[in-house]
Amino acid sequence: MGPPPGRDEGWFTKIYDDHYQQILQYGRRRLADGDGPAELAQEVFAVAWRRRDEVPDRCLPWLYGVSRRLLANQWRARRSAGRQVPIAEADALREPGSAGADATLGVADVRAAMRSLSDLDQEILRLIGWEELTVAEAAQVLGCSRTTAAVRLHRARGRLTAAMSAPLTPSLPHRKLARS
Repeated sequence: MGPPPGRDEGWFTKIYDDHYQQILQYGRRRLADGDGPAELAQEVFAVAWRRRDEVPDRCLPWLYGVSRRLLANQWRARRSAGRQVPIAEADALREPGSAGADATLGVADVRAAMRSLSDLDQEILRLIGWEELTVAEAAQVLGCSRTTAAVRLHRARGRLTAAMSAPLTPSLPHRKLARS
């Protein structure tokens, strides 16, 4: 059985050219490893090629979903092996496309507030803020309905606002996935 009609090397080259940088940035904003983001992007596109019959026409949210699941698997494996999970911190909260000191003013406060949120809260905020997805696209990445994603986003924004206005402590606790 051959590839689906229209899902040939030309199709793959186009989605790779169109979305490689976005997937690479997704990895850079989540991984501290030097080669980790590029390796993640390569894995994502290997999955896209193998599963090309499942890739929707608007494929970026699908690619982000693959990225998210690959990272979750990688982090789970590292944790179970007792190894530290290297997570990007230094430039992670710099606004996409911005540069210089002005872009990072207050970043330490935002970073601390983000760390106090659950993984799911952080991810919905990143998908909307960094990856510039719509709520419907973020829902696709997270594997939930648009309504559920909208509620999660609303609650995550509220928790981030509360964390930003709370007095900073040297180390804010990190909670695991909270139900929203």
